[in-house]
Amino acid sequence: MQELPDFAKTLLEMMRPFAETAMQWLASPAAWSQFALLAAAFVLAVILTRRLRPGIAKLLTPPQGNEGIIAQARLFALGLLPLLMPLVAYGLTAIGEEFTRSLFGSGAVIAFGKRVFLFIAVRALARDTLTDPFLRLLGRYVLIPVAALYTIGALDPIMLRLSETMIELGNIRFSVLSLIRGLIAGSLLFWLGGWSNRQSAEYIKKQEVLRPATRQLAVKAAEILIFGAAFLLLMSIMGIDLTAIAVLGGALGVGIGLGLQQIAANFVSGVILLIEGQTTVGDYVELDGGETGTIVKMTARACVLETFDGKWIVVPNDHFITTRVVNYSDQGSANRYDACFSVSYDTDINRVPAIIEAAVAALPFVLTKPDAPDCELRGFGDSGIDFAVEYWVSGIDDGKNKYQSKVLFAIWNALKDAGIEIPYPHRVVEIKGAVPSL
Repeated sequence: MQELPDFAKTLLEMMRPFAETAMQWLASPAAWSQFALLAAAFVLAVILTRRLRPGIAKLLTPPQGNEGIIAQARLFALGLLPLLMPLVAYGLTAIGEEFTRSLFGSGAVIAFGKRVFLFIAVRALARDTLTDPFLRLLGRYVLIPVAALYTIGALDPIMLRLSETMIELGNIRFSVLSLIRGLIAGSLLFWLGGWSNRQSAEYIKKQEVLRPATRQLAVKAAEILIFGAAFLLLMSIMGIDLTAIAVLGGALGVGIGLGLQQIAANFVSGVILLIEGQTTVGDYVELDGGETGTIVKMTARACVLETFDGKWIVVPNDHFITTRVVNYSDQGSANRYDACFSVSYDTDINRVPAIIEAAVAALPFVLTKPDAPDCELRGFGDSGIDFAVEYWVSGIDDGKNKYQSKVLFAIWNALKDAGIEIPYPHRVVEIKGAVPSL
């Protein structure tokens, strides 16, 4: 015994009371009767579970295609069925404990058995019921060990030892138990905050009566409220004085605000954009700086534009407030484009507008409202007479050669069918003096 390390000695000292209790139970007839009651409770729980489980599963299973709140609650309850047997055994054991205490005046063995059934229920919850990866991790490494310590009666002494072990960081002093409790509570609160944020975002985005910008603003407001409440609740759980946090936050806010003015300006600009709704996700915009693209994401700091070639451009929100912004779309509004071409000087130009307008109007994507295709004479060039046809389409010319290419093909084919020549540059070379002999 003297040769063992200190850790082993401490562990043996902690295990000695459990060993003594086990020996007393093995030598006690009353303890053996309680073991018999535990076995009977287990067998009866197994029989009841086999008979009750099919009916409960049938009752809880929602109708096919039902996805409402009641259906979700029934599916959640259905996932708890693995806990049925240990919980039934726990209830039967609790009844047996009352009986043995009233009859024999003691029930330590059956009370231990009741804790064992509770541990089995906790293990089934962590292994079979929890599906979220974070909750499964928390159940495996936190919930099951705590339940095991509670089962053998070692939870209270360990918690007392952890509460007496203090950690000092300067003037701050807290116990190891407070730190562990804060870590677990913080993890649960922010996981719950993330889950609540996802659920609220999905619900808000389904409200099509609201404008897209209003829905986006509501999602951001819900996110701030949820995580703000989680942070305040965590501070309260850890016993941190919120008054001190407020004073410290005010002092830091002044210093940080001076260095983060641009970020604050972008945040306020983002809120203004969401409230006004003049620019929202899905719009095709062009900024004064030359950035063009479709808005695919709006964050608290910036908007993300996706260009025709798949690149993403991050544009600070204040650019949409302080500079000129051209918005080409409003969720599928009509837009006008033009296609330029030239014809030979030998052409009867009076025939050209009718030929081109008819050819472009025959394209399926060209609109007749607000205006039908309009062919205009633009000027007299060096090699030919310049024309342009204006046409309207529903949406944006999504990159080079989507609408424009098909329109130019139609113009080429129409001119060729009409026998109209499309000119190419001609140059006259004048040679002064005698022509050199070959």
